[in-house]
Amino acid sequence: MSRGPIPVETLTDLEASGELAHLAREIARLDKAYHQDDAPLATDAEYDQLRKRLEAIETKFPHLKRQDSPKRKVGAAPAQGFAKIRHAAPMLSLDNAFDEQDVEDFIASVRRYLKELRDNPGHTVDFFADLKIDGLSASLTYEHGKLVRGATRGDGEVGEDVTENLKTIADIPHQLNGSYPDFIEIRGEVYMSRKDFFALNEAQEKAGEKIFANPRNAAAGSLRQLDPSITAKRPLSFFAYAWGGCSDRFPAQTQNSFIDNVQAWGFKHHGLSRLCRNAHDLMKYWSDAAEWRVAPTVPFDIDGVVYKVNIVDWQERLGASDRAPRWAIAHKFPAEQAETILEKIDIQVGRTGVLTPVAHLAPINVGGVLVSRATLHNEDYIAEKDIREGDRVIVQRAGDVIPQVVRVIPEKRQSYLTAFTFPATCPVCGSVAVREEGQAARRCTGGLICPAQVVERVRHFVSRGAFDIEGLGDKHVEAFMAEGLITHLADIFRLEERDRQSLTPLRNRPGWGAKSAENLFAAIKARRHISLERFIYALGIPQIGEATARLLAQHYENFPNLRANCLAAQDMDSEARKDLVAINGIGPKMADDLIGFFAEPHNLAGIDELASLLTILPAEPLAAVDSPVAGKTVVFTGALSRFTRDEAKVKAMALGAKVTDSVSKKTDYVVAGADAGSKAAKATQLGVRILSEEEWISLIGESYEVAKE
Repeated sequence: MSRGPIPVETLTDLEASGELAHLAREIARLDKAYHQDDAPLATDAEYDQLRKRLEAIETKFPHLKRQDSPKRKVGAAPAQGFAKIRHAAPMLSLDNAFDEQDVEDFIASVRRYLKELRDNPGHTVDFFADLKIDGLSASLTYEHGKLVRGATRGDGEVGEDVTENLKTIADIPHQLNGSYPDFIEIRGEVYMSRKDFFALNEAQEKAGEKIFANPRNAAAGSLRQLDPSITAKRPLSFFAYAWGGCSDRFPAQTQNSFIDNVQAWGFKHHGLSRLCRNAHDLMKYWSDAAEWRVAPTVPFDIDGVVYKVNIVDWQERLGASDRAPRWAIAHKFPAEQAETILEKIDIQVGRTGVLTPVAHLAPINVGGVLVSRATLHNEDYIAEKDIREGDRVIVQRAGDVIPQVVRVIPEKRQSYLTAFTFPATCPVCGSVAVREEGQAARRCTGGLICPAQVVERVRHFVSRGAFDIEGLGDKHVEAFMAEGLITHLADIFRLEERDRQSLTPLRNRPGWGAKSAENLFAAIKARRHISLERFIYALGIPQIGEATARLLAQHYENFPNLRANCLAAQDMDSEARKDLVAINGIGPKMADDLIGFFAEPHNLAGIDELASLLTILPAEPLAAVDSPVAGKTVVFTGALSRFTRDEAKVKAMALGAKVTDSVSKKTDYVVAGADAGSKAAKATQLGVRILSEEEWISLIGESYEVAKE
C-alpha cells in the first residue's frame, strides 16, 4: 500500500537533515534540466511539490538550512539559447484517435470533405499507415540539395536553430543524392534506439553524469545542446516522414512514393509502413504495431501509429484546421494505468474564473512518469463517477500526456468516506461561483477583485505563446504581486523603474543578484515590441486562443483597426459586427466574448495603458501568393457541384484570399452555386461581383478533376 512522505512535524533532526540534502540535489538537477538543457524531467506540479516540502522542513528546522538550499537561488544560470528559424510551412500537430470508432469517423470526414468521395461511396481511399516514433520533431532545409538549415518544431511556426547539432547525426545527409527539388524542407523524427539509450545511460552512470528517464528525453536533451560536440557523442538517429515547403508543387504524387524518394535522396526509413484501404486494414496495422513495440521488430520507442491520405493532391485539397491537418490522424496506444490513493480534491481558479477540480494523489509511476496530480475535469465528472477524497482510484495519462482519474475502486472504499461537495463560492476570494445553464464549468464572479484570476491572467500574459518573458516565472509573478510591484499588466513594463525606487531592489533580495535582475529587465524590455497576434492572445480573452488570435491579427492587420472595430461591433446591427462574425473560424459566441471584453471599461483602460507602453507590430502579411484572388474577400454560397464548400474555402485561402461567411461592401466575389438565395441577392444589391463555379475555376486557373491513383 503506497503512502505519502513522513509528516514534517514527526521528523527527527537526522531525518530532516538527510531529506534536505536529497531535496537540494534533486531540485538542482531539475533546475538545470529546465533552465539550461531545455529538457524538463518533471511536471510543474511535481516540481512545486518538492519545493513545498523543502520549505516546510526548513521552516520547522531553520537551524538545518543548507548553504546550497534551492531557496537561496532562483532556477539555474540561463543558457545563451538558440537563434530562431521560421518554418517554410507550419509544423502542425495531429488530432488523435483512441479506438476504432475514432478511426471510422476520420475516414468518414475525409469522404465528406472531398466531393468525388462523398458522391461515390464505392470509390476507395488509400491510407498510408506509418509508425509514430517517440522522439523529437525536426525540419531540415535543403537548397540545391545542400543542407543549409535545421530546426526543432518549436511552437509550430518558429523553431530553434540546431543546424550544427543535426549535422552530427549520421542518418542526415549533408548533400542529397540523385534528382531532387531546388528547395525542400524535409521533416522527420530525431530519436534514440533502446540499445543506444541503455548504452548511453551506462556511460553516463560511470562518468557520474545525469541518467536519462527514457529514450525520448535522451534524444531531446542531446539534440538541444549548445555545444554540438556533445551532440556528436550521443547516438542519435533520424527518420524522414514528411515535407514542409517545396519549390515543386509536390515532391511526390503519393505519400508512399515520397518515402521512396527520401530513401533515394539518402535518408533511412524503418520499412514497416503499409498501404491500407479501410478501417479494418488500419486497425490490423495498429494491432501489428502494438505487438512490434514490445518485440525486437521495432528497436525504438513508438507511442502509436499515423494514418495519412496517400494521394498528395487530396492532402492539399483537404488542407488543415487551425491546429491539425484534415488528411492525417495519430492512433495512440492505450494509456497505461495505475492504482493509487486520491488524497485530496483541490479547487483551482483560472484566469477566466473557471473553478477546476484537481486530484492530489499518492505519487504513482504511470508509463514511466511520476504522477502526483490529475485532472477531474468539472463537478459533473466528480458526481457521475462518485469520486471521493480518500478513494482508491485508477489513474491514466490521457494520450500519454495529461494524467486523469479514470474511475474509483468501490470495493476498496472505506465506509466513512463522504461524497464531495463542489463549492458554490470561490475558494480564493469568496465571491459567488455561478454555473450558467448549459455550461459544464462553474465560474467565480469576482473578476479582477479575485486574486487568483489576476495572478493567472498575469501568468498567461508572460507565458510562452504570449509575451514569453524569460525569467518571469510563476513564483516571481506571485511574489511581485504579493508585494504590490505588479497590480496590473502594464506594471510589468514599469518594474525596472519601480525597482530603482525600492528600498530593497531586486539585486539585493534572496535568490537574486545583479546579473539575474539585469537579465529579467532586459527580457522585459525586449518584449516592448510585440506582434499583434501575440498581444491579442496575451490578453486572455475567453475562447481566443493562439490560432484565433492569428486569424484576428490577419483580418484587422493592426491594433488601432482591431480596437475600433471591436468597439463599433457592440452595435448588433453594425457592419463591424457583421464583419467580425463573418470571419471564417469566428462564430457568434466567440465574437460575443471578444466584443464583451473590449466593452468592459476596466479592460479597455488596461488595453490602452498597455498600448501606450508598447510597440504593437502590424500583422505580417501572408506569404506572397501569385494568384488573381490574393488579398480578395470571397464568399461561397449555394450548392456547389464541382467541390464541397469546405474544400472551396481551403483552396481559396491557399491562394491568398480572405474567406468570410457573409456578404458586405468589403466582399470582392460571391461564388454562387445552385439555390444561392439571400447572399446572392445581397451581393446584387451591393454591386458585388457574382461568379459561377465555372467562372471561379477559370479565374483561379485550377482544375478540379478527380485525382487518379
